[in-house]
Amino acid sequence: GCFLDGISIVVLTMGVLLPTVEAAGFDLVWFGIFVVIVVEMAQVTPPVGFNLFVLQGMTKKEITYLAKHAFPMFLLMVGAVLLLYCFPGLVSWLPRQMAA
Repeated sequence: GCFLDGISIVVLTMGVLLPTVEAAGFDLVWFGIFVVIVVEMAQVTPPVGFNLFVLQGMTKKEITYLAKHAFPMFLLMVGAVLLLYCFPGLVSWLPRQMAA
């Protein structure tokens, strides 16, 4: 997230990573959700968090102020990544409920 925006990160890395992920046998839905969360984490981390610059433009506040207040959201995203890693079935739980 330091040099690229989120969609650029995904477009540039998926061509290389997707065959490896498929060969490793990962669930592609799980991997997609995992990538989205990790990319969003990159967008709010200083020194060049793209979303922080957007917020700075909207609020006219200092980037350090915004980073300090975005940190709890970053921790929530870290928690989500840990949950997805430890309990991968969480990703497919709701779709399974809808099919039943």
